[in-house]
Amino acid sequence: MPYVQGFMVPVPTAKRDAYAKMAADAWGMFKDYGALAVLEAWGEDVPRGEVTDFYRGVNATEEESVVFSYMIWPSRQVCDEAAKKMQSEMSMPEGMELPFDGMRMVWGGFDPILTLGKTCGAGS
Repeated sequence: MPYVQGFMVPVPTAKRDAYAKMAADAWGMFKDYGALAVLEAWGEDVPRGEVTDFYRGVNATEEESVVFSYMIWPSRQVCDEAAKKMQSEMSMPEGMELPFDGMRMVWGGFDPILTLGKTCGAGS
């Protein structure tokens, strides 16, 4: 059964292209670890709320945009094994620089309970 990892991260708005390049470069590594698909979405219409919102969720500043992304894995087991490998190898692709503050990234794993329509790249 597929497993989904979801992420939100604040990225300096001026570093949009650098973020897109970093995400594209990282895809090969995640694919090698078993990921099926990834979607990276730059915040375009993200309203500020009165109680909570995406900006507060990652403590974004006025100079930052919120990126929402998800990665689809074939199973939680494959995702967990990939996480162990990445932690033990502690390697990033050569020359890759993170264009965001990883300390403010929020993420979690999710078990899909309903899928309608086509999922981004799943099964491709």
